[in-house]
Amino acid sequence: MTNCLRVMTPSVMILWFLLAFDVVSICRGGVGDFATQDFFNGILSGASDSCPGTTFYTYNNFMDAATAFSGFGTTGTDVDHKREIAAFFANIAHETSRLCYVEQTEKSDYCDSTNKKYQCAAGKQYYGRGPLQLTWNYNYVAAGDYLGFDGLNHPEIVARNGSISWKTAVWFWIKHSNCHSAITSGQGFRATIKAISGDECNGGDSNAVDERVNYYTNYCNEFGVDPGNNLSC
Repeated sequence: MTNCLRVMTPSVMILWFLLAFDVVSICRGGVGDFATQDFFNGILSGASDSCPGTTFYTYNNFMDAATAFSGFGTTGTDVDHKREIAAFFANIAHETSRLCYVEQTEKSDYCDSTNKKYQCAAGKQYYGRGPLQLTWNYNYVAAGDYLGFDGLNHPEIVARNGSISWKTAVWFWIKHSNCHSAITSGQGFRATIKAISGDECNGGDSNAVDERVNYYTNYCNEFGVDPGNNLSC
């Protein structure tokens, strides 16, 4: 009787492993699977045609920034992925009035002169710019050091280069604050508000908090996911 048992060769084993890895990757998906062009356009449609953000903020630049940071919108479960992107865009929608503004409307120097390490450049202002309204001299320097631009001497680049602008937002979210870990560890949306604009919490600006929460719950609904607990601060 012929022995039908066959030994799997190393090359076949490697092939099976690669196929299994591809299947897992497909099942996990990516940010663009739910944060689609249509979703992005839906946010942008809330801004009037006269808004500078309608031509400055692009979906392609967002996706380039999203994929430049490992783990962004891809850490944890599918629920975590969708909650994180919903939270990210909820804060952005509030900060920019649904991608209308590229620069803060009420401009000021935002120079922390006590920070001896990052002395402000003459004539430069570090007011909010970009999707998450990057603010303060020390944040511009930190973002520039990580992303490769001179944030101290040329903070205006965040409002002129769409690619850099989106990357400052994802950088702040995943590298310079606890926003990413707050969502993926189950702390809830309110932790992201505290990280981005903590002075709004505890009655500081209840209307602003409510708006952020409303955006978040709406985007979670669009993604078909429960927003979870601990929403308001």
